[in-house]
Amino acid sequence: MTATRQIVSDQRDQFAFHDDIVYLRETKRGLTRDTVEEISRFKDEPEWMLKFRLRSYDHFVQRAMPDWTDGLDRIDFDKIVYYRKPSEREEKSWDDVPDQIKATFEKLGIPEAERKFLAGVGAQYDSEVVYHSVREELTNIGVVFMGMDQALKDHPD
Repeated sequence: MTATRQIVSDQRDQFAFHDDIVYLRETKRGLTRDTVEEISRFKDEPEWMLKFRLRSYDHFVQRAMPDWTDGLDRIDFDKIVYYRKPSEREEKSWDDVPDQIKATFEKLGIPEAERKFLAGVGAQYDSEVVYHSVREELTNIGVVFMGMDQALKDHPD
């Protein structure tokens, strides 16, 4: 076994787990134009973003699978769920994030001390940002951080 494959195997053992969570919204498996449209509807995106997504999808399906690394040709895109929404809103405080989602970050080896140190970042779970906090000093100097979904709502143009 090559060193790269051994590393991948070791990481699979560490990170390949599944949470039993009831999602608020979820697409069917597979990537189609209908899936892209459904995700855009779920996110209540402006028309220009839907058109951008559809152009990107068309480009994706017309291109050959890259061959720059081993294994890409074995990806079965019809087995992937492309959108899952685990919670109703994006939390501003880590304490408000559902315990089951916080437990996932612990399983991934992201300790609470590190999360507090990285207080200017967001935490994404499946398809949605579940936590986002910006350090006050960044806000005070005019730096704006927000997830793509929020940016599309606050700045639709």
